[in-house]
Amino acid sequence: MRRKSTGRTATTTPKPSMLQSPIFNFTTVAILGGVFVLGIGIGIAFSSTATFTPNNVASREFIDTKAPNAEICVQYGASAMVMDTRLFVTLNPFKVYVGQPSMRPGCVLRSSNWAILEQRKLVTSNQVSECKNRLNHFAYAGDLNGDKPDISCTYENDDAKNFFINTPGASAPALETEKF
Repeated sequence: MRRKSTGRTATTTPKPSMLQSPIFNFTTVAILGGVFVLGIGIGIAFSSTATFTPNNVASREFIDTKAPNAEICVQYGASAMVMDTRLFVTLNPFKVYVGQPSMRPGCVLRSSNWAILEQRKLVTSNQVSECKNRLNHFAYAGDLNGDKPDISCTYENDDAKNFFINTPGASAPALETEKF
């Protein structure tokens, strides 16, 4: 037994898929993706350049502005962070104790610019010759125009490497920007 067709054809309307719904179309996805990428980019840029307090030293420029006699330091040397600490060593029992370090801004002068210290009578010619003989550098903390800046003959440690620059698998070795 066959049923007679009534002349009506059953039309089924397909349900819209998730990708075709008006809430989730490609334009919306593109806009949301763009906003997401833009937000990440702004966040990275802001966090890597924002320096609002001395607790956040995020850039070389911040250290350059805090160096004593900043204009002289940047022109004739390099700004630095000076760390003063004391070590106590006992022999029986053998122990090493470290005092609380203090950090302050400072500057390391290029060897060709030591005349600045001599002209201001902050170092003697004897101190300059002793420092030169050992191939060292003068560094200072405190204002050069002040009462008594703390000037030291320092040794450049070649073993102190920047391990963030010399990463394994890097395509090319990092170039040094300036020799002292």
